[in-house]
Amino acid sequence: MIIFPAVDIKEGKCVRLRQGRREDLTVYGDDPAEMGRRWQDEGALWLHVVDLDGAFSSQPRNLECIASLRRVLSIPMQLGGGLRTLDTIKAYLDLGVDRLILGTVVLKDPDLVARALAAYPGRIAIGLDAREGMLAVEGWTETSRRPALEVAREIAALKPAAIIYTDIARDGVKTGINVAATKALAEQVAVPVIASGGVSSLDDIAALLPLEPLGVVGVIIGRALYDGHFTLAEALKAASHKP
Repeated sequence: MIIFPAVDIKEGKCVRLRQGRREDLTVYGDDPAEMGRRWQDEGALWLHVVDLDGAFSSQPRNLECIASLRRVLSIPMQLGGGLRTLDTIKAYLDLGVDRLILGTVVLKDPDLVARALAAYPGRIAIGLDAREGMLAVEGWTETSRRPALEVAREIAALKPAAIIYTDIARDGVKTGINVAATKALAEQVAVPVIASGGVSSLDDIAALLPLEPLGVVGVIIGRALYDGHFTLAEALKAASHKP
């Protein structure tokens, strides 16, 4: 199982939000590129990056910062936040970002999603962020009336590189991953699933391992790593253990 250390960028800094609330913010560093290099040096095989300013403003806000991050990395990275046009998608892929994550446009502009998936096979993932099972968009500031599972089934038909599933209520609060919801989604789609939101201990990683046969291929970890609940080396070891 792949461990994705998270680097969330706001105003050029490396931060973590609690349940996606921009006012509930902790700054962990002034240099996202240095933070990315740290995770790479500690053994990360992938990096998960979010342009939070882009997510809230619906357009990229940290292009130079992300370009600097890409330049210092030799490992692949995936990026989400503010991706609303094909021009933006192309610009980031041309920059060397390995995989982009589309979220809000899944509901707001499904035609764009279909065109992006057709134009860039294997390089577009879908981010499904759920609040009490319903899909949230626009940096999690809006909750739709569409069940995340229903949308997952629809989008899986277009063969995205992965579906990243986040339980918003658990994100950044270290209350434990929502294993049941992740399992339910993985059972519905024939697409790789990446779990996100709430990892608090190595037990959360262990709890996801039995879902690997269902297609759960990775987990994104943020605050638990930054607050030192465990090291990346420990997480990587836990992820490689087969019960």
